[in-house]
Amino acid sequence: MACQGHYVVTGGAGFIGSAIVRGLLREGAGPIVVIDNLLTGRESNLEEVRARIDFQRADIRDYGEIAPLIRGAAVVFHEAAIPSVPRSIDDPAPSHETNIDGTFNVLRAAREGRAGRVVYAASSSAYGDTEVLPKVESMAPRPKSPYALQKLVGEYYCGVFSQVWGLETVALRYFNVYGPRQDPSSPYSGVLSLFMKALLERRAPTIFGDGEQSRDFTFVEDVADLNLKAARAKNVAGKVYNGGNGGRVTLNQAWAMLQEIEGVQIPAVYAQPRAGDVRDSQADTTAAARDLGHSPRFSFEEGMRLTLEWYRRDAGR
Repeated sequence: MACQGHYVVTGGAGFIGSAIVRGLLREGAGPIVVIDNLLTGRESNLEEVRARIDFQRADIRDYGEIAPLIRGAAVVFHEAAIPSVPRSIDDPAPSHETNIDGTFNVLRAAREGRAGRVVYAASSSAYGDTEVLPKVESMAPRPKSPYALQKLVGEYYCGVFSQVWGLETVALRYFNVYGPRQDPSSPYSGVLSLFMKALLERRAPTIFGDGEQSRDFTFVEDVADLNLKAARAKNVAGKVYNGGNGGRVTLNQAWAMLQEIEGVQIPAVYAQPRAGDVRDSQADTTAAARDLGHSPRFSFEEGMRLTLEWYRRDAGR
């Protein structure tokens, strides 16, 4: 991915951001600047590539801190966020400041610093509950939580910066990304990372609701590849694309698969559904396939096996 200027990954010490960093390095891109305040990211996620990147501990809420780092970038991959629907409900102010104000700062720094393109980590939570599946980009958004709304505002800001000031932006609506390096230590963590932790500790996971809610689980390496494709694609400025696989797996099915892989039987514990959670999620990937050349390489079972192997190794460290 050779082109003028450096590459910036905000949130590059996070689980998705660090996968993008490694993807860039594989493609021979450089120099690479990682911006992360380590609120949810971990430097250990970049351990094996640390010498090949410029790591800057900085906060996207501080314009003065990040503007010089973004100036002149070829591409900015904006992954930094406070993720999690429940967290945005329990403590909405920090989520708002990072996900809305921080995103505005990144876009402003990219425009004023004449960056080439911003690839923005949007969220499928913007759709809310839809009667029609799969979810297609032309549907009217119906965010059900502060997080969903914040991510949607960032998406709208991308479109406005593109239309008004000519900054190239591409927004990717992620659908339940999972994989190695996803932190299972918080109650706000992604459900599959919590499942993996429970499985390795031989204890029952808690499933909120009846477990029949479905998700388009997307392996992190496929998401990293999609970001690199979105950075290169022509005639996509200001557009929004689904970043999913096009499939749908219920939480009960996911837990059943993990038990089968591990050869154990541990019935899940069920609790009340959580506020803000979407019932079903599935991406229509037609536009991403057409415009970005998106074609996921990993099946759900492959991704689950690779992730479980990583958690097993990580737990032993």
